[in-house]
Amino acid sequence: MKSLAPSVAPITTRDPKGVKFISVVEAAYNKAALSEEEAQYVNDTAGLGALVNKFIADARSPKLYADEEVPSRYGYLSGYAKPKDVIWQSNRLRELFSGAGFHDEKTAQMAVPEGAEGPFVVPMWQSFAKLHGVSTYAEAVQIVLAKLNETRKGKFYNYRENEMGPDNLRESARKAEAMEQIAKSQKGYHLLVISAQFGIVHRGRSVRRARVVIGSKGFGLGAFEVGVMLLTHPERLQHYDDLYIDCSGDEFKPSDEREFSRAPFFGFHDDKLGFDAHSVGFARDDCGSASGFVPQ
Repeated sequence: MKSLAPSVAPITTRDPKGVKFISVVEAAYNKAALSEEEAQYVNDTAGLGALVNKFIADARSPKLYADEEVPSRYGYLSGYAKPKDVIWQSNRLRELFSGAGFHDEKTAQMAVPEGAEGPFVVPMWQSFAKLHGVSTYAEAVQIVLAKLNETRKGKFYNYRENEMGPDNLRESARKAEAMEQIAKSQKGYHLLVISAQFGIVHRGRSVRRARVVIGSKGFGLGAFEVGVMLLTHPERLQHYDDLYIDCSGDEFKPSDEREFSRAPFFGFHDDKLGFDAHSVGFARDDCGSASGFVPQ
């Protein structure tokens, strides 16, 4: 298996460029001339790590598709806040899909990376497909979409129902590689525990801009993973004003086009959950890419 690690050693704070970055933070802290009480407040205030991570993510590729971002105030309107208990998710998947298997309890207890909302449980699509007598990723996605329609009592519409074959829908190389690495780290389990976020981190970004910002430490989730997450967390998308979910880990090609120039997304319309695909260069304020994190 090809490694996801970069071919050269990454720059750290011990290298000249890293030292320069730390010196900027140090200079800003010194310039503030904080009192002892103010310094305590600053040191105790949460969120610094998230701010620094976002700054680095935005700055590492500042020009590539940088104009494909729009301001967004959309969020998690319908009650979703964080992933449910891992054991509950695992049990729920076995209720929905007989023979779904089990998860690695040790992985479920590992610390959640910065930027992730928590651990989600998702079947390995290859074993899931075999369980249901199919062989392709696109077929596995169709089974998940059918279950979404069932659990939502018909309040689901697939706008791409006639374009769901392997010639239309596929995993990106990046996502396939990341999922293979996760499966290898949880060898022997058909249910994988993945640290992820449900879209809000990348709201307002086009799919290809989100892919750039996600970088090497993460990967966009696909329609299979996001669909399963919606089965265990239906409250995530229940209203027109909820943030829609881009599946930037997948690639989609309409039947009348030559290129895989689109990506699937889940939205909400006419009181129904919807599945569709739009251009990877289209930045919408009501969409955000769901993403997973690669084990370090």
